[in-house]
Amino acid sequence: MDRGGSYDIDLPIRGGVREIMDLGLKGRCVLVSGASSGIGLAAAQLFVEEGARVAICARGVERLEAARRQLDPDGSRGVLALAADLSQAAAARALQQQVQSQIGPVDVLVNNVGGPPPGNTGSVDDAGWARAVELTLMSAVRMARVVLPGMRAQRWGRIVNVSSTSVKQPIDNLLLSNSIRMAVLGWAKTLANEVAQDNVLVNTVCPGWTRTPRVQQVLDASARQGAADGMSAQESVARGVPLKRMAEPREIADVIVFLASARASYVSGAAVSVDGGMVQGY
Repeated sequence: MDRGGSYDIDLPIRGGVREIMDLGLKGRCVLVSGASSGIGLAAAQLFVEEGARVAICARGVERLEAARRQLDPDGSRGVLALAADLSQAAAARALQQQVQSQIGPVDVLVNNVGGPPPGNTGSVDDAGWARAVELTLMSAVRMARVVLPGMRAQRWGRIVNVSSTSVKQPIDNLLLSNSIRMAVLGWAKTLANEVAQDNVLVNTVCPGWTRTPRVQQVLDASARQGAADGMSAQESVARGVPLKRMAEPREIADVIVFLASARASYVSGAAVSVDGGMVQGY
């Protein structure tokens, strides 16, 4: 089923009219997790602008409600905000049922949970590993499990996982993220192969350093270890990026929304770096 939708981008002007890229997202039901701030909120904003029916979730009720008001100030867009802790096993099914009953079956799932806390081999115990696996890996596995039957039945669906460049180039003091996000990537690639024949496409976006609360947490941890203060840590990060700056959340969201769109109809199983050229591998 193809639905309308348009997305303004800087395309050449022909005949006095700028061309518009139709992303085919109008009317699609989109669920974005971790959407109370940062990349998740930026992605939700773009989906709303595309005319999608959008549900957002996060753990913090107050921040989630503030995000909903930002996305839908007068309530005319019908943005649905649902508090959920996706590190809990029962949360995925409950969330999927709430979204389906209120705005419809999920066409697009954006798995975007906050990453595990910073740490190294000596500072992370078994309980810390288990919490990180539940949050970073199992939340994505469970959410995909509950939305896939509907996607496969209608022979259209998109799952976009928001990961990190740490799957391609490990980041110091992020032991849990470096390790468990690799597991997410392996799972996503395997899943993509399983469901592509049903026109369900699974891809992963790997952001580099981006101006988000999560990144600020990492920089603060670096400062506490005496590596640098917050400002000099940001400057140091920017020096390591060929573009010489950190990304804005909307720049990551642009890629997420494209991969979720009808225009990305032959992209499956990819891990797309959006990092200003920071990762030097291919």
